[in-house]
Amino acid sequence: MRMNEGVEWAVHVCLLLDWLGTGEPVSTTRLAAGYDLPPPYLNKQLQALARAGILASTPGARGGFRLVRPLEKITLMDVVTAIEGPDEAFQCAEIRRRGLGENQPESAFTRPCTVRTAMRTAEFAWRRALAAQTLADIRERTDRTSPTLGERIRDWYELN
Repeated sequence: MRMNEGVEWAVHVCLLLDWLGTGEPVSTTRLAAGYDLPPPYLNKQLQALARAGILASTPGARGGFRLVRPLEKITLMDVVTAIEGPDEAFQCAEIRRRGLGENQPESAFTRPCTVRTAMRTAEFAWRRALAAQTLADIRERTDRTSPTLGERIRDWYELN
């Protein structure tokens, strides 16, 4: 499965806003500059997070985005759903009813497609794994492996 790069951007921005710790809105332009991202595209991801209740958007010259939920209350699944939407990744097209299956009676298709069943089982496991990890878990791991990152982020944003 391939996810939109906006998922990565969204997770990083949520972590960044938490490291900044000000609670004040940060403009899309400033957030994008920290990762050398295109502001208009990043703004789309941030608006999606705001619609999902993860961020709040403040309009105006001093506006921007801020976290409205603590990282402990934001799962990776929350972010993925906000950016990618809630639809299942695998969409069964029932191709078993075409070609060789085209002339089969309807009774041949009373059982669910085994390919669809296998894919749904795998996707549910993936979704459960994403739902089991919070952004606080990621921040904790990052703080352990890169203990000065939060300080470097705050310093960079103070200077820029």
